Amino acid sequence: MTNQDLWQAALGEIELNLSRANFITWFKNTDIIDKKEGQAIIGVPNGFSKEWLANKYQKLILRALRNVSPEIKEVSFSICSSTPKAEKISPLSSKFFSEKSFLSEDQMAFDELEIDKDTNLNPKYRFNSFVVGAFNELAHAAASAVSQNLGSLYNPLFIYGGVGLGKTHLLQAIGNESAAAKKSVKYLTSEKFSSELVSSLKEGHIEQFKDHYRKIDVLIIDDVQFLAGKEKTQEEFFHTFNALYQKNKQIIISSDRPPKAIATLEERLRSRFEGGMIADISFPDYETRLAIIKTKMEEKKFSLPLELLEYIASSIQKNIRELEGALNKTMAYSKLQGSPPTIPQASKILANLVISPKRAVNYKNIIKAVSDFYDINANDLTTKCRKKEVVWPRQVIMYLMREELKNSYPFIGEKLGGRDHTTVMYAYEKLSREIEKNESLQQEIGIIKEKIYN
Repeated sequence: MTNQDLWQAALGEIELNLSRANFITWFKNTDIIDKKEGQAIIGVPNGFSKEWLANKYQKLILRALRNVSPEIKEVSFSICSSTPKAEKISPLSSKFFSEKSFLSEDQMAFDELEIDKDTNLNPKYRFNSFVVGAFNELAHAAASAVSQNLGSLYNPLFIYGGVGLGKTHLLQAIGNESAAAKKSVKYLTSEKFSSELVSSLKEGHIEQFKDHYRKIDVLIIDDVQFLAGKEKTQEEFFHTFNALYQKNKQIIISSDRPPKAIATLEERLRSRFEGGMIADISFPDYETRLAIIKTKMEEKKFSLPLELLEYIASSIQKNIRELEGALNKTMAYSKLQGSPPTIPQASKILANLVISPKRAVNYKNIIKAVSDFYDINANDLTTKCRKKEVVWPRQVIMYLMREELKNSYPFIGEKLGGRDHTTVMYAYEKLSREIEKNESLQQEIGIIKEKIYN
């Protein structure tokens, strides 16, 4: 295996452990420039990259390299900005990202570099590349309808669901449709909105900030749950929201939970979010996961045996992003070895992605997961505290301790501030009834369980 092949395989694993933005930022223009006596020397473009990779990602890089080449015991970094043209370390121009490569630019997410600087939209996110199933049918239908009826049908459109299930894809698909219709579009995360606001306040440009956002036709805010607790940002977003809404401009929002479950979100914002269309995305079923893999594979113009695709679809159940990552990793192995892996080989290749058994939990895990989810002090949940905002989270804990751990009602009451067992019974029965008919609550409990067990 050449140094370049080794680095290709390692990058395939490294990408699965990082956000796309971080992967692009720190691993563009890198390669293995030498390998001797168990040491791999990684070429980097500048001193800042060298320091960052050495401090932040050295262990990850070493692990990825050793998974491919066990004889590697050490990793070091060297600045190679003056490398001769024939040996220039540039994944974007090397065969690693060429059309003939098994890991094309699209597969390795380097098309993120094509993001439009004005709209922040990625052109690859389109409705025609979004696989629809029972788990996302409502959200897809609502998004498609909004893209054809901006500002007049569902406003705002609020889409929520777990990580890696396709929320961003849908949001950006609406944005790309709107941009094609010559509408002014802005897509950004709530954290980006907040940081821009802070910078504007610091530099005295707040009026320009307000003017910019209130002239937009379609405003798309991703991960709005991170607005929680940021009072100044919430206030400005509220006024921006109102200004756009009154002009019939479209507002689209995503979150990992429904509006009522976003802790410390101002009531006036919560009521605005709930005033439009709320659609959820749940976990994809097996058939849909298989369809997604087949679609991705066709996009990449690659072929793998059906039994291998079925193994991946059955092994990775709750994250479409990880599903695609597993496909990329399997294709990387196939290219390097000259043939697809067997099922036992695939299980080793994908060991860090395949679902693992639920870890053993106790009531403390449940209390922590619930307090984190609702952004509530855990001590308030386990004492006599009667604050209004802790009543619901405490009832959720009672339900989960009974449902997941089969704890007795007196035991649960004792651990939650010495409450009477009848109080716990009431909470458990109340939530049991509510969950049967309330899909939003089902999603909420599902997200909390993920936090408990993973």
